Amino acid sequence: MQTKQLGTLTVPALCLGHSMSVHDFSADSEREFHALIARALDLGLNFFDSSDAYWNGLHETWLGRALAGHRRDALITSKFGNLTLPDGRKATDGRPEYAMACCEASLKRLGTDVIDLYYLHRVDPKVPIEETIGAMGRLVEQGKVRHIGICEAGAQTLQRAHSEHPITALQTEYSLWWRQAGEDMLGLCRQLGIGFVGYSPLGRGLLTGDIQRFEDLAPSDRRRIHPRFKGENLQRNLALVRRMEAMAQPLGLSCAQLALAWAAAQGQDIVPLTGTQRLKYVEQGVAALTLPLAATQCAELEAIFSPEAVSGERYPVEMLKDLGI
Repeated sequence: MQTKQLGTLTVPALCLGHSMSVHDFSADSEREFHALIARALDLGLNFFDSSDAYWNGLHETWLGRALAGHRRDALITSKFGNLTLPDGRKATDGRPEYAMACCEASLKRLGTDVIDLYYLHRVDPKVPIEETIGAMGRLVEQGKVRHIGICEAGAQTLQRAHSEHPITALQTEYSLWWRQAGEDMLGLCRQLGIGFVGYSPLGRGLLTGDIQRFEDLAPSDRRRIHPRFKGENLQRNLALVRRMEAMAQPLGLSCAQLALAWAAAQGQDIVPLTGTQRLKYVEQGVAALTLPLAATQCAELEAIFSPEAVSGERYPVEMLKDLGI
């Protein structure tokens, strides 16, 4: 697989993360997960993203078990600091002592002695970013972390963080449907030598075309709270997806593959991060990276999904306010 550059870290051109649509955590489901990781490794996709927030830490545990005997073949990322309170509201914790404790717990769940790329999952406005990043820097000094990153940070925060300790990657949402992060932050990232990892390159599944009705989302699916999937927003967004499908079909691509190909075409320092629990989608995602798009095709897609055309905030208003993004 082709590679890209996140700061000083060389990685595959695609990162594989967790799936939001997994609701079965049985032994059979874990076996399927192990098969998916094994297939990804076979395809040269060895860059895996996790967090202590995913499946309440179970994603780290499954990933660690799946990579048993293959740790040297893989690059593992994880995160801390993104909390869900008992009432369902989101919160953050960037205290240095919390960072250290979370890293120790993640190392145990992952069954490894070092995390290749460790992110602050959400910025804690109550803690100076220098304190949080300073603690993460100490984890690097201790050999428990090789590189550090930060998610959903604004320009000033990113600059302050990078001044405290070199930041390898900024991770934030980035797709045809939502490109504001790239427009706002890519220039600064390149100026500072920071790579960019764009999560949800398929628009949280919107750009696959598989979701046609709100009811297609399971009752427990957290995407039900996202405005892009509700009412008129969903109908307007699906009209754009149908236009993308008309582009994808003559190329022999699915909508998801076209969306990934666009994301991969945005630069050698941009890595799309997608999550799935299905083997065929891993295979299709890897195949999409071998199909470079022409600049005219990228421009046509960007015109379809212009900021004026897409509908709905990317998070509910209360989450945007609570997370400071």
